[in-house]
Amino acid sequence: MSLETTMSDDARRINPAAGADQERILLEGPHSRLRELRLVLRVAWEFIAGFRVLHFVGPCVTVFGSARIGESDPHYELGRAVGRGLAGLGFTVMTGGGPGLMEAANRGAREAGGASVGCNIDLPQEQQPNPYLDRWIGCRYFFVRKVLLFKYSYAFIGLPGGLGTLDELTEAMTLVQTGKIEQFPIVLMGKDYWLPFTQVLQQMVCAGTISEADAAMAFVTDDVEAAMRYIERHAIDAFGLRRERIAPSSLLGEPQAIQPVPPR
Repeated sequence: MSLETTMSDDARRINPAAGADQERILLEGPHSRLRELRLVLRVAWEFIAGFRVLHFVGPCVTVFGSARIGESDPHYELGRAVGRGLAGLGFTVMTGGGPGLMEAANRGAREAGGASVGCNIDLPQEQQPNPYLDRWIGCRYFFVRKVLLFKYSYAFIGLPGGLGTLDELTEAMTLVQTGKIEQFPIVLMGKDYWLPFTQVLQQMVCAGTISEADAAMAFVTDDVEAAMRYIERHAIDAFGLRRERIAPSSLLGEPQAIQPVPPR
């Protein structure tokens, strides 16, 4: 079954060239009442458009990772292997939609016959969606993008990355810690890379600012197969996940569901 490679008109309409300035405007302080209303409505529309585009993508695993690590880096192949492994479990692979390790995970899913989606962000340097996405949404606002990345996912994988990756990863950990989402599994790929981060977590335990359970929340490994077994046990088995065919409404103009390979 072929996968769709076009995005909806809704996604196109919320992705203008000037979108990179919108979050700065929203966060720069109070405006007139009318302008504040327009900003709130723009945010609401971005959420609605994102929900429409991603509603039928199926159970996802979100993969975080650097946009700056290219194909020549060994971590790129790690990202591809992660994407292939998740597709083999029947998950749709969701990323931030950009280049680097996000592209690697989407590429691995596509190569394995799985589904691949992205939540791209408008940036001054014009981050472009990578070519391995079956469906994607463009976001003006980082907080909207993060909600979409978390809303449809039952596990989270952190590949090596920078401040954006760390922001998304710690957000996932905070949501699990505070019970805002279920105890979805969190996996860090790359023991050497993530060692300083896990050491910081241990320092927080010693300082009494987090618990031992918080520090042990993330499963750290270099082994893709071990990561897949962990996700299978703590996501698929723990939550009884199964893929259901849900018919989109033609009356509402909803996009068709994308169907990856069935779970093994």
